[in-house]
Amino acid sequence: MKKQAIFPWGMIFCLAIAPVYGQYYENVKPHAMVEKVTRLHFFYHDIPVGNNPTTVLIAHANITDNFFSPSPYGSLYAMNDPLTVGPDLTSTVIGNAQGMYLALSHDPDKFTAVFYADFGFTTGRFNGSSFSLFSRYPPTDYVPSPGTIREMAIVGGRGAFRMAKGFALLRATSSNATTGNASLEFNVTLYHY
Repeated sequence: MKKQAIFPWGMIFCLAIAPVYGQYYENVKPHAMVEKVTRLHFFYHDIPVGNNPTTVLIAHANITDNFFSPSPYGSLYAMNDPLTVGPDLTSTVIGNAQGMYLALSHDPDKFTAVFYADFGFTTGRFNGSSFSLFSRYPPTDYVPSPGTIREMAIVGGRGAFRMAKGFALLRATSSNATTGNASLEFNVTLYHY
């Protein structure tokens, strides 16, 4: 008889305690978040050679040692590239793009890669904020034709760009097939809260 009474009392205890813990969640009321749209325009400079490179090779496949190309297939690069207001590297620096990219082209005359980069701003209205780009850079000639625009995906952000999504339109402003140095114009559209 005692054993049969323990089970109902245990059930009553569990049912009585559940509303106490559940009240914490009932008091949290969601607030409506308003989606904002921000458009950014800046220039990105990738410099893999010289006295102060901003991109370095961190790994490559052994089978691509003799494959002539500025970025052989399977090469992994780390980057800390400056973002500037103007197309010249000497213009005002507003932040940097830090991340990695993996070169994927089998064709030595083309460049394609998968990019992951955090574009962080260090001055101005968006100081301390960043957005994350994770996308494939489609096959492009090492010296692209003028006006060629590429699109990449924005998948996140922090600070003023919390929960960002969107896209970046890129256009090469300068490119050197021998050194791999390149400058890109970015037009970014962010949807965030």
